[in-house]
Amino acid sequence: MASVVSQRDGIRRPTIADMSERGWREFLAAEGVDDWVVLHGGPTAVFRVGSLQEAARLAAAVADVPDLGPRTLLTAASDRLTVKLTREMWGTEARHIEVARAISALAREQGATADRRGVQEVQLAIAAKPEAIELGFWRAVLGYAQLREDNCIDPLGQGSTVWMQDLDPAKPLRHAMHVDVSVGREQAEGRMEAAVAAGGRVVDDSSAPGAWTLADRSGNRVCIAAWPDGASTSDS
Repeated sequence: MASVVSQRDGIRRPTIADMSERGWREFLAAEGVDDWVVLHGGPTAVFRVGSLQEAARLAAAVADVPDLGPRTLLTAASDRLTVKLTREMWGTEARHIEVARAISALAREQGATADRRGVQEVQLAIAAKPEAIELGFWRAVLGYAQLREDNCIDPLGQGSTVWMQDLDPAKPLRHAMHVDVSVGREQAEGRMEAAVAAGGRVVDDSSAPGAWTLADRSGNRVCIAAWPDGASTSDS
């Protein structure tokens, strides 16, 4: 995976230069998918319902939609059904546009309401020098499955995706971790402001409004990201 080194902390972060991005950019540009947010984990929607039984009925209807992939994840709760189409944005394909439209139509038919504010994904980024990256260890200790060469996912769909970052070999830092919070483009700034009001501080706003890096009083870092959902469909 391609990466770029942040001048602030010496951590290599992925770029889009050598990755397949056509699928998720076409999804962002498509009509009829306003219910959906493109997170780091791909197109995701939350549909509000009145009970667990309503969520289960909607999930059963969604499960019959043609062209659902093997990584589609449905999570039913007493007040919502969350639908993830791919588990990763790089797995977004043209067919997912029609799938998303069909699911939204089913939700409307059953009286469910889309809630973009409720859509988010939390990931854990583990950074190390290139020669010290041990993703196999993290897969083994967490009981996770491989998704790509640089990450792993909870096969139950409950835990956060874990991915590896290369640390710049020229920097003295030997290891680091941070949390990534992927949200819809219209939610990121409000989430940042709420975190600051709760005692956090902004460490890096050079990518705002696409992303902010914050820290708590102990220095533990978290990145609130509106990318890729807030990316321009014409970006190259």
